[in-house]
Amino acid sequence: MSIAQQLLSIQAVKLSPAKPFIWASGAESPIYCDNRITLSYPEVRNAICTGFVAKIKELYPQAEAIAGVATGGIAHGMLVADRLGLPFVYVRDKPKGHGRENTVEGFLEKGCKVIVIEDLISTGGSSLKAVEALKDYGANVLGMLAIFTYNFQKASDAFEAAKCSLTTLTGFKELITLIEKDKNYSAADIEYMKNWYQKGI
Repeated sequence: MSIAQQLLSIQAVKLSPAKPFIWASGAESPIYCDNRITLSYPEVRNAICTGFVAKIKELYPQAEAIAGVATGGIAHGMLVADRLGLPFVYVRDKPKGHGRENTVEGFLEKGCKVIVIEDLISTGGSSLKAVEALKDYGANVLGMLAIFTYNFQKASDAFEAAKCSLTTLTGFKELITLIEKDKNYSAADIEYMKNWYQKGI
């Protein structure tokens, strides 16, 4: 079973063309992805970890550490780091408001070659902010891996502009291919979701 199929089977990805979800930005969406749910399903979280590890070994065999983006990427990043026997840190969206006021939690040697783990890519803004925080810390960011992407052109452009490689385990394009074979969704539902994707956010 593919990662996309597994996300659908546990409802980590939910589809509601008739009653769109409202994102934090206020945008309407017929799809909602919550990858935190995957942590409650050992088989799914293990498949995700295995997928990440395979990609790292293939694309970044020189990786020296793993960084998770708070909060969705922390648990998955830790699982990957443990599987590979590598150091782990996580990146806050902003400096902690007390104590050492860290943005990067943990320790990395300066120049350490890091792979960043994220759970979800929409526009890419918050994910690339984490990449910049790691660079400011002194890390050598090799690239980012994420579970799911909405495949928006805006995100692709942002990663290209930031000169940061992005690899995902699955995304909207694969999802819509699966849904087209699902009799629970009408042709009108599928057309609505395709139009929403083409419009972007």
